[in-house]
Amino acid sequence: MSRQLYDLTAADGTRFSPYCWRVKLALAHKNLNYETIPWHFTEKAAIATSGQEKVPVLRDGANIVSDSQIIADYLERTYPNEESLFGDPPARALIMFVKDWAETMLHPAISHIIVADVHRRLAPQDQPYFRQTREAMFKRSLEEIEADRPAALERFKATVKPLQRLFSHQSFIAGVSPNWADHIVFGALRWGTLISTTPLLPENDPILDWMGRVLSTYGMQAG
Repeated sequence: MSRQLYDLTAADGTRFSPYCWRVKLALAHKNLNYETIPWHFTEKAAIATSGQEKVPVLRDGANIVSDSQIIADYLERTYPNEESLFGDPPARALIMFVKDWAETMLHPAISHIIVADVHRRLAPQDQPYFRQTREAMFKRSLEEIEADRPAALERFKATVKPLQRLFSHQSFIAGVSPNWADHIVFGALRWGTLISTTPLLPENDPILDWMGRVLSTYGMQAG
């Protein structure tokens, strides 16, 4: 297959990157077939042709594209006959607000809960790199961050209240069907729910119902 996506993986094969999930949903939205290539944090050489060291990296024939937003823009530009990821220009402006909210509020709320869980799930060769980079980022040890989990869970609950309210009366962030805004927020919450050893949401939470609708829309499995 000419279209390949390098996809961050845990030791047990779980694909958990929020940014890779965005791209997988975008590819499904555009009805584009692809295969995933499992990738680990320490496999920088495998994606060196992208000119940087992070996934997602999409290889689409002769084109190599990295960064989830750049990939989404590439897909929109390259496959204009498929359904738009962004909709009309005013909708795109609102999507960029959702992106900023997710990356500045939702991602930090989740990462403070799960960072130690991620470390435990990684392949052994990735663990030293992850510990070093994350402890430098948080300016605390993984153990210290994990000890603060109860408070982090409370912060997460406050962060997602607008989503719970929205999904109590609306099927998707974009309205009647998902678009890039849904992909962005789904990626973050998929990351959290796949990795966290502490349930982030109760079973009857409308956010979980929305996540199921997103997967069903694109014919993806919940497991």
